[in-house]
Amino acid sequence: MGIDLAKGGSVALAEATETLTHITVGLGWDPNRPGGEEFDLDASAIALQENDRAPSLSYFVYYNNLSSPRGEIVHRGDNLTGEGAGDDEQIDVRLDLLSSAITRIVFPVSIHNADYRHQSFGDVHGAYIRVVNTDTGDELVRYDLSSTAARDTSMLFGELHRDSGGWHFRALGEGGIAGLAQIARGYGLDV
Repeated sequence: MGIDLAKGGSVALAEATETLTHITVGLGWDPNRPGGEEFDLDASAIALQENDRAPSLSYFVYYNNLSSPRGEIVHRGDNLTGEGAGDDEQIDVRLDLLSSAITRIVFPVSIHNADYRHQSFGDVHGAYIRVVNTDTGDELVRYDLSSTAARDTSMLFGELHRDSGGWHFRALGEGGIAGLAQIARGYGLDV
């Protein structure tokens, strides 16, 4: 079992393992009304440079762009319902392949057609983000989000950030009322 973080908490991934090169970021949630109306949350990853901007649109990895240019970040596919046990969506990150210009990766989750369907994060429970050592399957760190985001339609679940000591994971849990495109534009992407 890995380290459980509270909102705002951060942990150095090197503390978990010295040879960490490949991680899987797992994100999960469950609809409050299983079997009800379709509930599609979309996880994504945006790789950022020191100026907090993505180097290009190809570093915005989501259901319509499943991989960054060199395969450093790969989205394993879109879960359209959120039902079932375990991670609903997973994003692989090859830390050893990332350019030194990439200093941060944020993991936003948005609700597809939230306005049209009148859905928000208040309609889900059990939301979490976790980091797993892909080579061993060991969970390194986990953040269970609280249910205080009743009206939010998007949320930054967490982030990876790099400093001179290596990669760290920070639990964010920052919600808002925005779609995926609006989130991407906030990081300098023209979508």
